[in-house]
This record gives sequence, structure tokens and C-alpha cells, in this order.
Amino acid sequence: MADARLEKLADMLVNYSVAVKRDDRVAIVGENIAAPLINAVYAMVLRAGGHPIVMSRSGETQELLLKYGSREQIEYVHELQRIIPEQYDVRIVILAGENSKALSNIPPERMVWYDQSRSVLMQTMMQRSARGEFRWVVAPYPTHSMAQDAEMSLSEYEDFVYRACMPDMDDPVGYWKKAAREQERIIEWLKGRDKVHILGRETDLHLSIAGRTFISCAGRNNMPDGEIFTGPVENSVNGQVYFSYPAIESGREVAGIRLWFEDGRVVKATAEHNEEFLLRTLDTDPGARFVGEFAIGTNEGIQRFTREILFDEKIGGSFHIALGAGYPETGSRNESAIHWDMVCDLRSGGEIRVDGELFYKNGEFAI
Repeated sequence: MADARLEKLADMLVNYSVAVKRDDRVAIVGENIAAPLINAVYAMVLRAGGHPIVMSRSGETQELLLKYGSREQIEYVHELQRIIPEQYDVRIVILAGENSKALSNIPPERMVWYDQSRSVLMQTMMQRSARGEFRWVVAPYPTHSMAQDAEMSLSEYEDFVYRACMPDMDDPVGYWKKAAREQERIIEWLKGRDKVHILGRETDLHLSIAGRTFISCAGRNNMPDGEIFTGPVENSVNGQVYFSYPAIESGREVAGIRLWFEDGRVVKATAEHNEEFLLRTLDTDPGARFVGEFAIGTNEGIQRFTREILFDEKIGGSFHIALGAGYPETGSRNESAIHWDMVCDLRSGGEIRVDGELFYKNGEFAI
């Protein structure tokens, strides 16, 4: 029997998150294992009057390319891959996989080749999105692999996913609209301010938000959602930070990350696990060592680490930074082939001060 929550999620993605309109060209991207949600989304797009196409992909083919392809083959970008970010109106990505560790043994330099070759596509997508020409959303479809990473049974993980995406099952859109109003209140307080100081375990970090715009995330680009973010002034980040949770990238889990910044740039980086992958990724391009995003998670329905960044970056009581590409709508000028989110828990003694005033303490807003 089909899960009624799946239909409700598809409805919210199509009619709220990206608000498909008549004649919109809509690309639905996901692995075959996510077919139930992909099909539900496809039907909703048709009902909304859009023109959907499904771009099915496979974790196995990605592994084969990175394992056996030459550098030329790995860096080759097909015209079909350019069309969506350059010409389409909407992209809906469904996250799912049968083996989250499939790429764990791929040499790091091969991952770098792949990311570098697609940096222009990322820039195009971000620029068109900032201009309102391209709407997009990323959402999960629960699988055994994801449940195992989160250390849950599949049924437990399904409950967790739908509860995080739709905290009010009777009126999920109403919930996200209410969250948007509360986050806008916080963003209003931040307008015109400059210096941010973050303190926590092995963390003493300074950055500037002068002239930058905070964005409220309440169900439009990510589902689940729940964060406010901006792009800090590129050369303003100084100090050190320790990330409470492992950072996951392309199936690689990098744990115990410590970064040191001088004038915006990572000048030293260590990790307790997979340090070589961290260092290789930081050398993807010049922008990879700068911060493209500073954000605070606000989703109180997400309280535990699951090894899926779509959830983990929203943990209520956490902040995260993303190394690499920043979002132009925030004022960020940082460009890179990567956008790697790293999460730090502030619920036990952490605090954030803005222009010397207490803004956030022990995982809660103090304003």
C-alpha cells in the first residue's frame, strides 16, 4: 500500500517548494530506487500544467566512471547535462541510494577532476537561481542505506524523514509559512550588523556579515528545511573551528575536522579520519579554501546526526559553514566547484555574539 505521506510530500514539493506553473520545464532527477516518490512528483507536475522529464541516474554508473574513466572521460560534460541549469525552469532532485559508501575507495584526485569540470554548471545554476530564473529543491526518499547510516530501522527512518519534512502533517505548508515568519524576525534583527564571533568547543571564530543578506530557508530549496544563512565577507574569517560531526562528501566520511583561518582562507586543516581526502578537496580550486556560507540550523524536529547533510545542517542548535561556492543572492562572491557543508553543535556551552551583543546561546536564540 502506498504511503499517504509520500503523496503529501510530492504535493508540497511541486506546489509549494518550487511552485510549478503551466508550461514550466521541470527536470526530476533521482536514482531508480526512488521511483515511488519520483512517480508521485511526476504526476503532480502534470497536474500543475508543467512539462516533466525524469533524469534517472545510478550510483553504479557514477562509480564506474570514477573508477575506470580516463581524466578526459571524467571531466567530459555532456550537452544534455548543461541544458537543465542553463535552460530549464525547475529542477527537483530526489536523494536516495542503495549504498552510500560506493565511492569511498575512489582516489581523491579523481573526485577533484569531476568537481572541477562541473564548476561552471554550479555557477550558472546559482546565478540563474539568484535572478529568479531557476527554481530548485532537494528532497529525500528513505532507503535502507540511509537508515543504516542513521542507525535506524527503515520504518524508524521513514518516520524521522516525514516528521522532519512535515512537522504538521495536517497542514505542512502552513507550518513552513509560520517558520518563515519567525526566521524573518531573526533576519530583520541581523540587518545592518557586522561582526560575528562564534565560541564553542575548540572553536573561536570571527567573521563579517557587513553588507551581506541573510536568507530564510523554510521549505523552498531544501526539504526538510530550517535554517538562515548568508555568505560572509570573503577575507573576514579568522580563527579556528572544530566540527562536532563528521563531514560527508561523495560517500567519504571525514571526522574530527579542525580548520584554521587567516584573512578568510583555510591555512591549516586536520582530520582524525580521512585527512588526505579533506586536504585534496581543499585544493580543488582557489575558492575551495574560502567560506561561501555561514548558517544556523533551526529545525527543532531534527535533533540527531544522521550522516545525511540535507538533515544534519538543519539540526536545531547547530551552525554550519560551507567551504567553496557561495550563493550570489547573499552577496557572496566566492566561486568554486565545491560547496561542502560542515556542522558544529552549539547546544552545550556554545554562543554567538553579533557586534558584541549576545545573539545565540546553548543552541537557542537570545534576542
